[in-house]
Amino acid sequence: MSAETVSRESDGSGELKSSSMASSSPSGHSSAPSSPAWVVNYNLVSGSLWSFIFIDTVFTAILFGQPQMFDLTSTWLTLIQSGAIVEMYNSAVGNVRSPLFTTVMQVASRFLLIFGIFQALPYSPANYHWSYITLSLAWSVSEIIRYYYYAAKTLSHGNPPRALTYLRYNAFTILYPIGISSEVFIVYSSLDEAAYVYGPLYKYFLIACLISYIPGAYILYSHMLKQRSKVLKQLANEKAIKKAE
Repeated sequence: MSAETVSRESDGSGELKSSSMASSSPSGHSSAPSSPAWVVNYNLVSGSLWSFIFIDTVFTAILFGQPQMFDLTSTWLTLIQSGAIVEMYNSAVGNVRSPLFTTVMQVASRFLLIFGIFQALPYSPANYHWSYITLSLAWSVSEIIRYYYYAAKTLSHGNPPRALTYLRYNAFTILYPIGISSEVFIVYSSLDEAAYVYGPLYKYFLIACLISYIPGAYILYSHMLKQRSKVLKQLANEKAIKKAE
């Protein structure tokens, strides 16, 4: 990617905010988060890890199903999803253009599931429900698309394949509702287990989190719809210009 290229849009996955792709520290060495190689590698590695989650989910679900599914896959899902802390860091320090508020909302809801339910309440009946499978599939497919899209966008100087762009800004319209409904079901179905293991306060905490999903889901989904409208409009304009030529 050229030194003058500026990222147009990002949701925390590692696209650069600054137009300088090789900003230097006082010592003269490039800072890691602002390195184009660091950005590309982060997205490619993340996409590969989520591809593993997808494959693991599909084959484990087919071969074993629930309840073995959760026991065999939850550790990997927790470890790989934990890497999202990097996205909050990138947004907080300004390495990407993603708003910190929406980034934290996205990551926090997933951390609630992996730490607040899967790890804190490993015997919750919700973990052994089929909704765990739909959640894992929705998460993994959306992340595969997202990370590879941003890797392609960086490598192509801001011009990723049109098909990948359409996939990025259309697939979420299906994947997000599946993911969010799976999350809500799992948290709701874990309320009794939370009260049994940790007492009523933890149950009330989870109820508060469920309530927060109402404005949170609206904000995040509306944000993505706005981005979708902007990007698809830009693609349509580019197509019209090419036809005119």
